[in-house]
Amino acid sequence: MQFIIVTGLSGAGKSTAVHILEDIGYYCIDNIPPTLITNFITLCQNSNIAMEKIAFVVDARSGDRIIRLADEIKELKKNGYKCEVLFLEANDEVIIKRYKETRRKHPGGTGGLLIDSIVAERRLLSEVRNQADYIIDTSNLLTRQLKEQILALFESRTKFENLNVSIISFGFKRGIPLDSDLVFDVRFLPNPFYDPELRTHTGLEQPIKDFVLGSEATQNFLKKLTDMVDFLLPQYVEEGKTQLVISIGCTGGKHRSVVVAEALKTFLAEKNYYTVAMHRDLGRE
Repeated sequence: MQFIIVTGLSGAGKSTAVHILEDIGYYCIDNIPPTLITNFITLCQNSNIAMEKIAFVVDARSGDRIIRLADEIKELKKNGYKCEVLFLEANDEVIIKRYKETRRKHPGGTGGLLIDSIVAERRLLSEVRNQADYIIDTSNLLTRQLKEQILALFESRTKFENLNVSIISFGFKRGIPLDSDLVFDVRFLPNPFYDPELRTHTGLEQPIKDFVLGSEATQNFLKKLTDMVDFLLPQYVEEGKTQLVISIGCTGGKHRSVVVAEALKTFLAEKNYYTVAMHRDLGRE
């Protein structure tokens, strides 16, 4: 039997994740108290009901009982259960916006400020986050992109290295992504913007790829970039880091940064790191 514990911050997309898991055959149990997980697993194993894939959703709705989740995860893994933890999070600004749009009350709210509830929940879940096998930041993800990430993790059952890498292309004129761990500036590369025939295309299209990748400067940069990242990532894994955000910036975030981000994604995927590329500023010009 396969078990997934879906947890994370309220407003980060757990409900959407559960729907996706249901679509690929997981029996999903929402808002289960942490102390009942082991009992339910034992019940399933001793029954004639065929449930090969089960997902438990545990979050702040459990109240103070959520602090028991970290211990439950340790106990499950210690006893040899194949249990994986998916942790969903988003930045404070995005979570506040989502709650304003839905007009729902935060489960940890006590009538005070929403940001105080978010900060308290983040602190409460910090140990669980440290134990997560997969962490997905949904701040800049469309539902379609979240689905792609979850399907890549749990549908194909491909075994990835223990590090999730998010590559974000962006335009410096709109600021550097706040959650960046590494930032690379590619504004020195030849710019297709100045070619009227290329200007309207994006870095996802072949004419721009050919233009940017056809430059000797780009090829030299990619070699140095991939060499450095190839060295750094195992060091991060050894340190215990589970998620890394690499941001690639050009002027507008439409051409050069997109091409380089996609090239780096391909390189890291071949190295068996779970990698997703997001293009923050495409369509915003």
